[in-house]
Formats: sequence, structure tokens, C-alpha cells
Amino acid sequence: MSNQPEVELQTETPQTGARPADSLPAEKAHGGRFPLLAPDALDDDQLALYNTIAGPPRAGGPFLVVDDDGHLAGPFNALLYAPQIGHAVQALGAALRFGGELSNRTRELVICAVAAERASTYEWYAHSRVALTVGITPDELESLRGGFVPAGLPDDERSALTFTAALLNGRTVSAKDHAAALTQHGHSGVTELSVLVGYYRALSGLLAAGAVEAPVASAPPANTPVTPAPDSPPADTESTPTSQPHLLTTTTKGEHP
Repeated sequence: MSNQPEVELQTETPQTGARPADSLPAEKAHGGRFPLLAPDALDDDQLALYNTIAGPPRAGGPFLVVDDDGHLAGPFNALLYAPQIGHAVQALGAALRFGGELSNRTRELVICAVAAERASTYEWYAHSRVALTVGITPDELESLRGGFVPAGLPDDERSALTFTAALLNGRTVSAKDHAAALTQHGHSGVTELSVLVGYYRALSGLLAAGAVEAPVASAPPANTPVTPAPDSPPADTESTPTSQPHLLTTTTKGEHP
């Protein structure tokens, strides 16, 4: 397994404004039942966690991690309330996203399948954007959002999604599904897939407990024309990934026609 990128830990000042100004529309973090924590209100343990999350390798990605007010978005704000647990959780997430052996496409297909099945608006918002950057198409995302395995996937990706569906929707994984995943990904890949699914189920549970939604777009100044973000196709495009996935009961209704 590749090494996890090193993260520089800063404990004195928070890293606010971690996202490039021109990469996303103005968005505000949504805390839900977890009040948003301002950087200047954090204790030392919380600030150390904050800086780890706000800095590399997450900084500058295609979804909001820190808003312009310095608030962490999604599950990250919630993790500040339990910083010792938060350090372990974010480290596992960084290892899965940036240090695993699964291909970028396979990883994001699996994460989006979990987000759709759990109806997790933040995780769908975040990882449908990541998915587009690693070669997953809007049509493939729409298939996942509707509960289908996208048509035409190679065997490694299809076996990963079938394995994911088994973990999401049953108490056991069949010998057939396990054998297919093992053939394509080996024991290390089966381990990584299992932990990946469990990790994003856990984040989805935390977000559900806190009623945390996707970031809210800020209203533009008066007389400012509204244009779509570069990574957001027009809203009336049926295959566009959205921040409101369907509530699914399975991610394997079959291969999308």
C-alpha cells in the first residue's frame, strides 16, 4: 500500500480559506445540530485537528472543506467536538482517499454508491464532484444515484460495486461476490473495500445524527449575474449529480440499460 501523504500539523493559528477563491461558488458550511465552531473558539486539541483537516492533502479540492468564515463543512465540524476521536477518523479518511491501492475511479464509485444508498447529501455533494475529476461521467453518477451499477464497467469496478452492495444491504457477503472481488482486488483490496464502505457509512451516520446538509450557496450581491460553477452542469440536465440523492434500498438493481 502506498504511503499516506504527510500532513503538516499546526497548533498556533488556524488555516482559514483553504479552498482556491475561483474553484467554487461562494458556499457556507452547514452545521445542522452541531453548532459551527469558529477557529478562535477552539482549544489546543481542537485547533490541532482543525489545521490537519484544513491543510493538505484535503485543501484545494473540488468541494468545500472550510468556508470563508473559517468554519469546517460536513462531518469535519462535528469531529471538532470530539477531537481525539476526530484525529483517528480523519487519519483513516486520509489513508483511504490518498494512500490506498484502489484506483481513483473504483474508490469514488464506491463512495458515491454509499452516499446514494444512505441519502447523505453532504457526501454525495462532495464525492460526486470528486468523481467527475477522476473520469467518472455524469451518466455513471446518475446510474449510481438511481441504484444501478453503471453499464459497461470493467470487471474490477463492477465487482467492487457488487461487493459494496452486499456490505450495504445484507449481513453477509456471498461466496460468489467475495470471490469476484478477491479475483480482481486481492486480499488487500477486499480489506480496503470493506473499510472504505464502513468508513463512509460511519460518516453518513454522523451527518444523519446531526442533520448536517451539503453547504449552502451564498446569495450573490445585487445585480450580479448568476452563472453555474465550472463543475456543476445546468440543473435541468437529467444526468447531473445533485446534492439530494434518492433514498435507495440497494445499489444493485442490476446493470443500467
